[in-house]
Amino acid sequence: MADELRLLHRDEHLVVVHKPAGLLVHRTALARGEREFLLQRLRDRLGRRVYPVHRLDRPTSGAMVFALSPEVAARLAEAFAGREVAKRYLAVVRGIGPAAERLAYPLREEDGRRPKAEMPAQEALTDIRRLDSVELPVQVDRYPRSRYSLMEARPLTGRRHQIRRHLSRRGYPIIGDAKHGKGNHNRFFAERLDAPRLLLAAVGLAFDHPVEAYRLEIECALDATMAALLERLGWAGHLPLDAVRQEPATAASIPHSPFVTP
Repeated sequence: MADELRLLHRDEHLVVVHKPAGLLVHRTALARGEREFLLQRLRDRLGRRVYPVHRLDRPTSGAMVFALSPEVAARLAEAFAGREVAKRYLAVVRGIGPAAERLAYPLREEDGRRPKAEMPAQEALTDIRRLDSVELPVQVDRYPRSRYSLMEARPLTGRRHQIRRHLSRRGYPIIGDAKHGKGNHNRFFAERLDAPRLLLAAVGLAFDHPVEAYRLEIECALDATMAALLERLGWAGHLPLDAVRQEPATAASIPHSPFVTP
C-alpha cells in the first residue's frame, strides 16, 4: 500500500489519521496473507502503541481515531457506542438519490460466525442528503443515459456496512460495492472513469475530547481517486478539505440532522 498516511490531528491523548481505501485496520481471521495494516503502519510512524476505538470497512477511506492509551481508548469507545460522535460520509451512488431522508431499516449482523438469518435485527438509522447529481450520455444498464448522485450520509447507529446496506436497500447502491452494488456500473466507473474502488469516504468526525475541555471537529479530504472523480463529474464544489476545529465542549451526544425532522 503506497499511500502515505495523512495525520489530521495529534495531541498527547489521541491521533486522527486518514485511512487509505483497501487497507485493513488490524489483523483478523479473514486477513490471511495480508502483511500491512493501518494499526501497524501508524504505530511505526509514531513509534508508540496506538489503540483503535471504532472501525472502517477495508474498502472505505477516511478519518479514523486512535487513542494513545488504554484509558483514553475506553472513553472514546464509550462515546462511539453511546452515539456521541457525529460522523459524516460522502458516497457516489447509482440513480438520483432522495433530496433528504432518514433511513430506518433494521439490520442483522454480518460477522461470518453464523448465518445472518439467525442474527437478531438491530435498529439502524442513517440520515442521507443528495448534494449533487449528473446524467451521463452513456448506456450502462437498460437505459440510454445513466444517472448518478453524490450523497451525504450521517449514520446515527454503527452497524456493520450500515451505509452500504441502507443505500442499497433504498435503491441507490454505492458505486464500487461488490457485495451490495451492481457489477455493470462498478465496471463502468473502474474502466471508463478511473475509479476502481468503493466510492465511500468518511469525511467528518466531531466529538467531545475525552480529556480536554473542547469539542474536536475533523474534516478529511478525499483521496486522489475520489477527488479526481468529483472534479470530472462537476462536483468539485463539494470537495472537503483537511481541517481541524476546536469548539466549546458540549454535554449533548450526536445532534439531530439539520435536514431531517425527527
